[in-house]
Amino acid sequence: MNNLKRTLVTAVFAVGVSFIGTTAVVAAESPTIQAVTHAGFGGGTDVTTRMMLLRARKTLGQDMQLVNKKGGGGAASMEYMMTLPADGQHTLTWTTGHAVSMALGKTDVKLSDMRPLARGTDDPQLFVVNCNADIKDANVFINTQKTKSLIYGTTHTGGIDDVSAVAFTKKGGLKDPKIVAFKGVAPIKVNLIKGDIDVGVLNLGEALTEINEGQLCVAIVLANNRMAKIGDVPTALELGIPVSLSTVRGFVTKAGVSDERAAELEAGMLKAMNHNYFKNFLTEIGLDDTSVVGADEWGKQMESMLADMTAALKDLGYIK
Repeated sequence: MNNLKRTLVTAVFAVGVSFIGTTAVVAAESPTIQAVTHAGFGGGTDVTTRMMLLRARKTLGQDMQLVNKKGGGGAASMEYMMTLPADGQHTLTWTTGHAVSMALGKTDVKLSDMRPLARGTDDPQLFVVNCNADIKDANVFINTQKTKSLIYGTTHTGGIDDVSAVAFTKKGGLKDPKIVAFKGVAPIKVNLIKGDIDVGVLNLGEALTEINEGQLCVAIVLANNRMAKIGDVPTALELGIPVSLSTVRGFVTKAGVSDERAAELEAGMLKAMNHNYFKNFLTEIGLDDTSVVGADEWGKQMESMLADMTAALKDLGYIK
């Protein structure tokens, strides 16, 4: 079991034990909030939601029950939320996958149907390269791709990895990337180290071991701000290419909820996710407390992500 999976399993167990010990007390005092997700047990979205619940149920003074609605890459969970009243007694964990489903037209739910509350994790897309390659320097990376295509390794097609490569090259006026899809993260790292591909589109937690060992280096971060753990690596925005894409997990509720109730939910979640329990969770998966932001910034990111995702999926031919 790798470190990331061990962290996720430990977190799920810890949250489960907490629920067993205190659910009845909180539930007796006030209505239960439904925390809707589309993810299976033990995955990143499931664990992020549970880690938020661990303290939010105390800061809000209400029990929070996990409700799983699988299907359509998140479409089913959004459509389920639309059946609920706009009373602020539910949250939905909205992710990058939901943006893909919306862009592909798998649901009629729109961003205007949702009210952003807070973001929990923001795991920026990284362009990772062999540390022996000249393109580990961001400016060399860009100048090289002005004249020739680079080979990008991704974990799948039609998702955030190849969208990241396409959005970056289109907005940067660079040569189109040659995308090679692998079955998992491990072969991307192997092929980077061997020199068979030029760039791996990865998250920090996926490549942290090889980065610490000096085998792989991050050339560019696709985020609005630099990452603390690799603070000397520039963002695409700094380099004049306005692309910010992340594997994100944040929380929304149904549009129409009162401003007062939305403010209560946002404040309770932010307080919960600024607790050491959640901060330690972020550290374990290679992130920091800059992942946690409020409704305004989270809402803007949702809008830009959906726009970038839609444009890139059109370029890739997934949207006619």
